[in-house]
Amino acid sequence: MGFLLFLLVGLIAGAIAKAITPGTADEPAGWVMTMVLGVVGAFVGGWIGNMLGIGAASGSFSIGGILMAALGSVVVIGLLRLITGRRHAI
Repeated sequence: MGFLLFLLVGLIAGAIAKAITPGTADEPAGWVMTMVLGVVGAFVGGWIGNMLGIGAASGSFSIGGILMAALGSVVVIGLLRLITGRRHAI
């Protein structure tokens, strides 16, 4: 059950990140790629939270966890854009 909640948090966080990042909301990525973005973002957000001493439980079904996962997803989108050199990476 915890794994399914983690995937749900990833889907929500990926959708939030795509909505607030310019140019990604209208791209043709489906819900699976949005979920993958959110799950990877949850790991990145958890790492950022630990480095800052916040220690938010990213991936948990809470406001703090979803926000940290969304922040991590935005970072992932930015990194993908830097690596690929394209404006629309996801």
